[in-house]
Amino acid sequence: MFAYVARQPIFDVDREVYAYELLFRIGEENCFPDIPPDEATSKILTSTHLSLGIEEITGDKKAFINFHRDTLMFRFPTSLDANKVVIEIVETVEVDEALVSACKHIRGLGYPIALDDYDMKGKWEAFIPFTSIVKIDITEIAHDEIPALVERFKSKNIKLVAEKIETYEEFNKFKAMGFDYFQGYFLAKPEIVKHRKLGPSNLTMMELLTLSSQAKLNFDEVNKIIERDPSLTYLLLRFINNPMVNKRHKITSLKHALTFMGEIEVKKFISLLALANLNDGQPTELLQMALVRAKFCELVFSQLKDADNPLKGFLTGLLSLLDAMMEQRIDDLVSKVPISDDVKNALCGGKGMLRNCLTLAQLFERAKWTGIQQFAVKYDISQSLLHSYYNEAIKWAKHIHQSALKDN
Repeated sequence: MFAYVARQPIFDVDREVYAYELLFRIGEENCFPDIPPDEATSKILTSTHLSLGIEEITGDKKAFINFHRDTLMFRFPTSLDANKVVIEIVETVEVDEALVSACKHIRGLGYPIALDDYDMKGKWEAFIPFTSIVKIDITEIAHDEIPALVERFKSKNIKLVAEKIETYEEFNKFKAMGFDYFQGYFLAKPEIVKHRKLGPSNLTMMELLTLSSQAKLNFDEVNKIIERDPSLTYLLLRFINNPMVNKRHKITSLKHALTFMGEIEVKKFISLLALANLNDGQPTELLQMALVRAKFCELVFSQLKDADNPLKGFLTGLLSLLDAMMEQRIDDLVSKVPISDDVKNALCGGKGMLRNCLTLAQLFERAKWTGIQQFAVKYDISQSLLHSYYNEAIKWAKHIHQSALKDN
């Protein structure tokens, strides 16, 4: 059984990831909005939990998971680890005493309960005494009514999530109101208020990024840059000794690493290392998203367009959030790096396969299943293969971040 999974981050007030909301589908026949919700949640979650593992998707973060009436009535959430999940009761459930009793029992077993898309209707009152988190869609409730809700829920020690946060202005507004967590795509958009200056370290990283983007890699120049920074040598060795990259050889020197890895892998490593340093001071989720996009775009581009040059797909995904990291326009940033014109074109919104791969990655991030299905039909590629690529990208990004960049 193959699980289709998308994850959407939930941030805290410091813009760090508190949890991921997991959105599931199962099988190509169930990729559309008319999926029976209880069947989708139970079968898919079971498949994912047993085969991929929730921890592979969320790492050390909590997983918010939507549950519908039947799955709650049959206590399905109790098959999961109460320390790793938050049980979301969706706004469309039919509420009666039996459902309230079931949810109260689940909460008594240690599972946090969240009310999804709280709409101020009276049917939710019975849940409030044992609810841990309330999620409020800021596009559905008048903003002048929200402060009173915040005051009420805060008095009951209930945490609040503001959903559909699309701009930093909205983030700051609801943070000031007292919200604890935030869900939306504001983080992936640059806050062009100030420009981050490129210091000596940043300039070194841009120099490495430039080298990695050239048609023929100058190993001597790479060696000179990395040799003058012991921490880069250390990170390179950790990267190459990561079992996701190398399962047979122990790399003991910089020269050995460069020779063993080959040009494309060295370029990929340099690019992600440079981006990690340029992301310094920004939320780690930006880098995590960039890593997932990089691997995913590499896999899709290699499958559909150019298996001999996967670096173009990798760079397109990796650099797609550079504007948010550096708080500058993407057009200005890519002009400083001599990457290929088609990669620049994709990053700046131009048409082409690379841009389509990047758009596909964004569809996965937002769980836009219909758009994913349309891509699969257009390019005559198995939808299951696309989902397997995305799962692989999530796992790869997690392991790379932990093994090679975590201490950077």
